[in-house]
Amino acid sequence: MQRLRQLGRLQIKLPLRLPIAAPNLEPRDDIWPTEIAPVIRRHDDGVELAQVRWGFAPGRPKAPPVINFRSEGRRFQAGRCLVPASHFFEFTGTSSPKSKWRFTKSGEDWFCFAGLWRPAIDDTPEAFTILTTEPGPDVAPIHNRQVVVLERADWAAWLDLTRPEPELLRALPVGSLQVEQVR
Repeated sequence: MQRLRQLGRLQIKLPLRLPIAAPNLEPRDDIWPTEIAPVIRRHDDGVELAQVRWGFAPGRPKAPPVINFRSEGRRFQAGRCLVPASHFFEFTGTSSPKSKWRFTKSGEDWFCFAGLWRPAIDDTPEAFTILTTEPGPDVAPIHNRQVVVLERADWAAWLDLTRPEPELLRALPVGSLQVEQVR
């Protein structure tokens, strides 16, 4: 609970509203598309930590969920959220098993992706997606896209859009991410 208070007061510097009871956020090695994962989003005069399905409903039958969404040249007036994580993976190779690369934020135990969330509509549950951008120098040797990892100082700016999207939705400078081949 203390760590969640730190999240709300020290990191984002906004009041944090928790669901009915404090969530049990056990460490997880992997979160797969369509699984439930935590997001931080605006709620009333503060932010709330919510458990939401990863992946927007597809726009056509039998299509996969939209787990990543290109950010370039777009404006996001509503539904902005932060997606906390300790790492992310990218894969290379053409045959199974592909090489698996783990990315962590240099000098930090956890970080947040820039995300979008949508409310539940009819039979479609509320869901989130993670924004992507052109790869930065740490990711480019491995993948042609990358998820948007926000600097802690930019978390509130993303939620409130107090700075232009192009300043926030960009790759981090060289050395911001540590890369390790795990398979």
